[in-house]
Amino acid sequence: MNAAQRTAALGQSLWLDNLSRSLIQEGTLARHIAENGVTGVTSNPSIFQNALASSPYYADDLTRLRAGEPDAERRYEALAIPDIQAACDLLRPTFDASHGRDGYVSLEVAPRWADDAERTVAEAQRLSAAVDRCNLLVKVPGTPAGVRAFETLTRLGINVNVTLLFSVVQAEAVFMAYIRGLEARAQNGADLRASHAVASLFLSRVDTLVDTQLTAIGTPDALALRGQAAVAMAKLAYQRYQAMFHGEAFAALAQRGAIPQWLLWASTGVKNPDYSDLLYVEPLIGAETINTLPDKTLAALAEHGQPALRVEQDIAESAAKLAELARLGIDMDQVGQTLQDDGVKLFEASFQKLLQQTA
Repeated sequence: MNAAQRTAALGQSLWLDNLSRSLIQEGTLARHIAENGVTGVTSNPSIFQNALASSPYYADDLTRLRAGEPDAERRYEALAIPDIQAACDLLRPTFDASHGRDGYVSLEVAPRWADDAERTVAEAQRLSAAVDRCNLLVKVPGTPAGVRAFETLTRLGINVNVTLLFSVVQAEAVFMAYIRGLEARAQNGADLRASHAVASLFLSRVDTLVDTQLTAIGTPDALALRGQAAVAMAKLAYQRYQAMFHGEAFAALAQRGAIPQWLLWASTGVKNPDYSDLLYVEPLIGAETINTLPDKTLAALAEHGQPALRVEQDIAESAAKLAELARLGIDMDQVGQTLQDDGVKLFEASFQKLLQQTA
């Protein structure tokens, strides 16, 4: 086995943070599943924007849609949904073999509804019906409105990937919403065994912002903490996951067959070339976690990764690092809020560029 396969054997799911018709039609995704232990796929507006710009396989469909579909967003969906369905079909054996714990593909609700819970619920239901695959996760942002929508969608039986999380407090709010949604679903007499959700905690963007603040402070203590905030935050988020989903709060739901909401490590491609290309991979390998990897990071893991169970190591040290950041005046909750607000704007900008590409 290569290092990616060994990582999967340790209990961490590896999902590809990319999707395009080229990956499907040229067999690349199938090879990743067979050779690199890939068990899921995530997509977002930026990924589809790049796919439409770089893949030759959309041209005929796009010409047809431009002639017959006046709405740009419906043209985009008519291009993207077949890709999502094809990826779901490739991963269906994984979904079946894992009894619904893995093998998912994510499709995002339009970012402009990030602050509208009611519309987010309606759009998630519409996309879920349009894709019509049991291993679809609808992506919903972890904004306050998105969290409310997520709770409702969980009650309704729609499986969700809650995205754009950047702090422990945001992740914990999502965990609580999942539990409330499952409790309401249980009260309605529904079967909980098919309910599934993940919580996507973004990493590299955290270090990019915190590093800028540490550099501005400029003291030796501050500079020594660069590149360490995101992994420390993720390790503490995993501790909260363990406490909530393997403790009293989830026990009754687990007895009814409910599955915990796994943490997904997102934004794991390293943005600072001075850092290890596996900075957001090797320290965070652990059971009941997912790492969604860009192609380059997946290749690095397969080629020279040193997988071991590390997500529960150095917890006291991680807490001390966050305490030192607080002492220096860096509020990680505020960092998370800033990045979430910026993330919604960036995804909306990518979505608008994507729609322009279909014009």
